[in-house]
Amino acid sequence: MYNIFDTEIFGLILTILFYNIGIYIQKKTKKPIFNPLLIAILCIILFLSITKIPYESYKLGADRINFFLGPVTIVLAVPLYKQFDLFKKYLLEILIGISCGVVASFISVKLIGYFTNANLDIINSLIPKSITTPMGISLTKTLNGVEAITVVSIILTGILGAIMSSIVFKIGKINHPVAKGIALGTSAHALGTTKALEMGEVEGAMSGLSIGISGIITVILIPIIIKFL
Repeated sequence: MYNIFDTEIFGLILTILFYNIGIYIQKKTKKPIFNPLLIAILCIILFLSITKIPYESYKLGADRINFFLGPVTIVLAVPLYKQFDLFKKYLLEILIGISCGVVASFISVKLIGYFTNANLDIINSLIPKSITTPMGISLTKTLNGVEAITVVSIILTGILGAIMSSIVFKIGKINHPVAKGIALGTSAHALGTTKALEMGEVEGAMSGLSIGISGIITVILIPIIIKFL
């Protein structure tokens, strides 16, 4: 018997539906905490729990959306191309800022893991929290971490970064568009970049740049640092 819940279209429609509901709520409330992705995640979890539909059925369609994470990240190079002169002007500052962000992220995870007596595999799973999902999963496999934990930490980091960025910028009196973009891209990857694009084209371009550079630095540098610790 044909069952729509066991098809790819079910997961696709459910994801798009709840994400658009999230966008509608955010536009109406104009509150950063009502992040569309966060709302979509909570709604999907609640829907699957109430209807008792297996997660595996939903995942059939969700995996199709997940496939486009890589291509979408590459598309973020378009705003950078438009702001390439600005990139050359602040090249040194950008590289130093991204490098400091990567190191700060790594140190914070290690310190939190140390003071909470977390297992090594948990710590290694959280290290890629500030880079994109494809890169994060690749690094987790190298570090023998847990992929599921890495994916969750990446999503939560991106959501929190998008929600808290405006508050942090206000408290820290960070007004330069390049600085905002670098901070969001380095700390909150693609989800942070969506917030940066809302702020302006310069912020979006610098954030998109930071995703790639911070990801490359993290994937190459962190395993070397861990090896010598």
